Amino acid sequence: MTRSYPTRIAVATLVTGALLSTAACGLSGDAGDAKEAEKTGRVAGGITFRTLQLKPTFTAYVQGVIDAFEQKYPEVEVKWEDVPGDGYNEKLVADAQAGALPDVVNLSTDSFQLLADRGMLADVAKLDGAAAKEYVPGAWEQFKLPGKGDSVYAYPWYVTPEILTYNRELFEKAGLDPAKPPTGVEQFFDYAEKIAATSGGQYSAFMADPKGRLPGDWQKMGIPILSEKQDRFTFDTDQAVAWVERMKDLYAKGAMPKESLLKSDDINQLYGGGKLVFGPGSPGFVKDIRQNAPQVYAKTQVAGAVTGRLGHIGIYAQSLGIRKDTKHPDAAAEFAKWVTNGPNQVEFSRKATIYPSNAQGLADPFFSDKGDGRDAETLARAVGAEQLKTAALDANTPVQWTNQVGDAVVREVQKAITGEQDPRTAVKKAEEAANKLLAAAADK
Repeated sequence: MTRSYPTRIAVATLVTGALLSTAACGLSGDAGDAKEAEKTGRVAGGITFRTLQLKPTFTAYVQGVIDAFEQKYPEVEVKWEDVPGDGYNEKLVADAQAGALPDVVNLSTDSFQLLADRGMLADVAKLDGAAAKEYVPGAWEQFKLPGKGDSVYAYPWYVTPEILTYNRELFEKAGLDPAKPPTGVEQFFDYAEKIAATSGGQYSAFMADPKGRLPGDWQKMGIPILSEKQDRFTFDTDQAVAWVERMKDLYAKGAMPKESLLKSDDINQLYGGGKLVFGPGSPGFVKDIRQNAPQVYAKTQVAGAVTGRLGHIGIYAQSLGIRKDTKHPDAAAEFAKWVTNGPNQVEFSRKATIYPSNAQGLADPFFSDKGDGRDAETLARAVGAEQLKTAALDANTPVQWTNQVGDAVVREVQKAITGEQDPRTAVKKAEEAANKLLAAAADK
């Protein structure tokens, strides 16, 4: 899963795409052969609930949710285990191989696809079809898989949408109207070119590293990332070549910090130091800037994400999957719904910069209040919530775009940006490298 500005959201509890690249071939098909559990009508039994890196910050909140559930269902005992970020991927894969997944497990979009595609998660649409109406449609749709019909393999939990953040003062210095932010990828590049032409090298528009922009930009432009069968990459198009050409041109004109092409600069520091016009596309970033760079925060403006003509935005989603052969499906399903219900998600969102996937929760006035329209953090929350209600939420990185694939594509694109090879050759070689990796993964 690619990240950073502007197409992907970094969240503290992120399960990275490394899960896919390191484990795509490490799960045996046998683990998915277990018989799927069916409800009995009795909410009872001991279940295990695994979260990722929520202790100690959210210990009181999560334990309170568990206690309230056990009070409502006294025949259920929930054992909560929280796993640190380090080693989480390996533990998840090892448990899946051993048939030892928890009954209810916290999954990212990446890890959900990995496990669901191998038949290790219960189809919650079949297990609990009535639950669909409780969630924002875009969030519920996140947990379907191509070729699997209407099956849904996880309950949506919390989500974070992409937004646009920018320095209003630098925007104006470039002769741009802060009330008219870019809405498409091509327009975004046009604005960046104007910023480069007027900045005198004092500041840049955005980061150079393509890893934070791909494949999101291409998806928004309507470039086909995969074939219809999703068995090969197909992004070698004139549009993709034009995108690389534009990146090369903008880089040469100073629209991006030169060192940010190959080095992982801290985008928060650059933006917080007034050296960057566009910040990360995350509502959580606005909160960080408020705390760490109040002078720049006062100049920060937020708007809806750059979507392109397809109306797509990036969304980062966490979910709760149910182990396919859980011994207590009623308890597991009811608990997953309890954790993800409206009141519990709203309370969680008040403690962290996240949003409910639950429709009732997202309708809470907390998410629509724009205040006086001048406070960036308050406005970011409202803008993000509105996008979750209305935008198409399918600009997420496909599961086939592993970290390895992303790195291979970026290597070729970087060579084009610096002039080591022409853009058309770069895109062609990038697609070839990506397809080799995809074929190798399929053969293992």
